[in-house]
Amino acid sequence: MHTITDELLIGNDLFFAEVERMLSQGQAVTLRGKGRSMLPFIVDGRDSVVLRQAGGDLAVGDIVLARVPGKGYVLHRIYEVQGEWLTLMGDGNLCVTEKCRREDVRGKAASIVRNGRTVECASRAERFKAACWRRLLPGRRYLLYICRMYHRLRTSQKSSRQ
Repeated sequence: MHTITDELLIGNDLFFAEVERMLSQGQAVTLRGKGRSMLPFIVDGRDSVVLRQAGGDLAVGDIVLARVPGKGYVLHRIYEVQGEWLTLMGDGNLCVTEKCRREDVRGKAASIVRNGRTVECASRAERFKAACWRRLLPGRRYLLYICRMYHRLRTSQKSSRQ
């Protein structure tokens, strides 16, 4: 017996090649959040990120999709700009950073869909929250621990109800 699903599994290379193609044509691309590197701002499996073509207006605090040499694609926040070089770091990371050039950036987050509500990344409130979070480094390890425990608890409660 065969089961029909609405999922199509493809490799990352093919997937991101299509994402790059769509962004280069000016289309918006929505990606589902995966992993914990952007907690608490992007939650795995719950939130989605709407990407647009990056253009030349990259600044500290922007969330970008970048192809990092030797690492692949990451969706992380810009923490430092030094000429053509960017330092990226996930909000859920405490010390791991990536370096890439501006030309390695494939897209920039325009909005985040959280719990079905759209939040504009360029809004004053969102930029303020991100700036405060950035200033909490390195003491945010305790806040991240609480966030991760909360999301584990919620995930286990959801799975036990199903």
